[in-house]
Amino acid sequence: MDDRIEELLAKLDLSSKARLISGAGMFRMAGDPAIGLAEMPVSDGPSGVRGENWDERDPSVSLPSGTALAATWDRDLLGEIGGLIAAEARRKDVYAVLGPTINLHRSPLGGRHFECFSEDPMLTAEMADAYVRAVQQHGVSACPKHYVANDSETDRFTVDVRVDDRTLRELYLYPFERSVQAGAWMVMAAYNSVDGTTMTENGLLDEPLKGSWGFDGVVVSDWTAVRSTEGAARGTDLCMPGPPTLWGEPLLQAIRAGTVPEAAIDEKVRRILRFAMRVGALDGSPRPTPDFTDAQSRGLVRRAAAEAMVLVRNDGVLPLRPDTTVALLGAPAAEPRLMGGGSATVIPSHTSTPLQGLRDALPVTYTPGVWLSDALSPVPLDLITDPETGTPGLCLRYLDGETVLDTQHRAAGNLVLFGDPSAERASAVELRATLRADRSGEWRIGVGALGHVRLDLDGETAAEGDVGFEGSDPVAALLDPPQRTVARTLAEGQEVDVRITIGNLTAMPGLGVFLGVTLGAERPRRSPEDEFAAAVEAARTADVAVVVVGTTEQIESEGTDRATLRLPGRQDELVAAVAAENPRTIVVVNSGAPVEMPWREDVAAVLLSWFPGQEFGAALADVLTGASEPGGRLPTTWPKTMADVPVLNTTPDGGALTYSEGVHIGYRAWLRAGIEPAYPFGHGLGYTTWELRNLDVSGRTVTVTVTNIGERTGKQVVQVYLAREHSAIDRPVRWLAAFATVTLEPGESQRVEIALPQRAFEHWADDGWAVEPGVFGVHVGTSVIALPLAAEIVA
Repeated sequence: MDDRIEELLAKLDLSSKARLISGAGMFRMAGDPAIGLAEMPVSDGPSGVRGENWDERDPSVSLPSGTALAATWDRDLLGEIGGLIAAEARRKDVYAVLGPTINLHRSPLGGRHFECFSEDPMLTAEMADAYVRAVQQHGVSACPKHYVANDSETDRFTVDVRVDDRTLRELYLYPFERSVQAGAWMVMAAYNSVDGTTMTENGLLDEPLKGSWGFDGVVVSDWTAVRSTEGAARGTDLCMPGPPTLWGEPLLQAIRAGTVPEAAIDEKVRRILRFAMRVGALDGSPRPTPDFTDAQSRGLVRRAAAEAMVLVRNDGVLPLRPDTTVALLGAPAAEPRLMGGGSATVIPSHTSTPLQGLRDALPVTYTPGVWLSDALSPVPLDLITDPETGTPGLCLRYLDGETVLDTQHRAAGNLVLFGDPSAERASAVELRATLRADRSGEWRIGVGALGHVRLDLDGETAAEGDVGFEGSDPVAALLDPPQRTVARTLAEGQEVDVRITIGNLTAMPGLGVFLGVTLGAERPRRSPEDEFAAAVEAARTADVAVVVVGTTEQIESEGTDRATLRLPGRQDELVAAVAAENPRTIVVVNSGAPVEMPWREDVAAVLLSWFPGQEFGAALADVLTGASEPGGRLPTTWPKTMADVPVLNTTPDGGALTYSEGVHIGYRAWLRAGIEPAYPFGHGLGYTTWELRNLDVSGRTVTVTVTNIGERTGKQVVQVYLAREHSAIDRPVRWLAAFATVTLEPGESQRVEIALPQRAFEHWADDGWAVEPGVFGVHVGTSVIALPLAAEIVA
């Protein structure tokens, strides 16, 4: 391979080499026909493969979020998910998926918490290892991100993270180290700085990444994270997106002036050529990937969602009998969060809501009880008709004055427009649809967009004005733009011609026109008091009440951190009122990260669903009825209240965010503080009972007998923690060293062997990795605090 790379490199002139180290488009790596190098599309990939365009006409499978996948603690399942990701990538002509996201849950306020796996570096590393290997065995590159310490969103483009070497090595770098060991072909450099230097120019790219770890792949910048032309002399290999700006003509001038050595550019090109050979873009064809039918994809996502759900409380109400009458309550039951906001978003061709899933399995009555936000949801397709085609959807036109540059027929009420050549020439965008009221009363109709926005209803202007950027993150504002709404009283069956016109189109440096547009509509509602009362009454007359609570896209999304762990709106009040009326109340928490649950001891069961992907409803019905085991265990600690959280702050001070807690994050910080959380790391219940006994330690191998003493087949995660009393260094009270996932039938026993890795015993010292001689405690059980078995190992 190396000889071939040198041969190709010698054929490239300086301009050709410079062109290869910057993107050819928003999500496309440059090619060079003269040497047989194809252009290589890449795609966001943590929770599904969107492809180059954000377009419902080319849908994607929506997978469970990062926290959900980690909650399975199942490497084999991650392997299956990796095969599906690779198949989706090849279907969309994608050579690299930008994932997994392997930053840590340092604070539960982190807005992108849902996208990351865990608060624990070892669990994160194990999930990352399985993901990378599974995707890349099919010839598609994974791209672990964001290297490194991009663990919160506040001032994410500029924040300087201050963290000591030991903490960096043991916690935040470890999942990346394991990803490199798994063979990752690409790694993404983050926006933030670490100890004063922006990550796209940081020495950490050279050592340890390309140095002692031996990473020989491509370091790609996060989008627009390259800060300077001179930075091309440092460790980032590929500047995205394109076309090139800082690394275009300015770079050629810097090389000719000797400011940037051409040898540094040659090394970047070598890495890109090596990457191209691996993914089949150079003198070859991509490796074939597994074939997934639609039914197989949906089945895998449904199974993964059920495996991820964590049952943290159950007084025996679950699983439900087939004839159980259910009062299904909560706005997320009908409009759930299937995925987190931001770049992890994909557009599936099919979704299953809790309302749909439970109605297919049980006798259900539904009312929301409360609403979570005043924001309008995208109008459902069954309410709008394209005035040109007469089909469900809307008509989109790019305009240059009176000239129509392009007409598109779109099947979504929410559009993200970028990468369209017509947008670059357009002075305005127009959306037209016919809205049909399916009930009488006061409707709210509105538009979300940035620019000069006009909303016309039946030919008359209902709202007009300039809508500017709000907040601190322009990408977040574009994906979830401010809304302008009007009220109209409509009779059932009445139709309204809706026209939205957006001028002063938003162009982002290096990205071009990037526009999020929402046509929103809200049906007539009961008054808040009447709706709340209706929910409580429905709970009173049903066998069980299932209340689905959750967060909103404004709360958990890329681009912003959370300000509180409280559920929005009156959801806590609704749960308390329903539980007072019906003691058989089950709460399903539809969030990607921890929330406060002040009612948790007053309800019969609490099930955490995370952001479970497109098959949420079907998977939830499986779990609630017992068709599937709730297979999840907590990958992160859930607090009683935000005030209890030992490590919380995500707000920089003077531009810097100091990780003063050192190695004590997550459950480590809780143990150190001596505070009891609501639910500890590793916790999770199933529908059977277990016994662990006969612990044996031989060398670095732990063996334990695991028995299913219940009446159902079930899953258990056997967790091994190490501890070191009277240590000469500052250590956690205990830390996760290894784990094994087992599934056993009723009465079945299995002798489970778990190897403890060398790194579990090591700490980072001034001169590298070291082991403190002496006795380490070995603790085995089913959560960080449920550890009935203990032994010792002498290191």
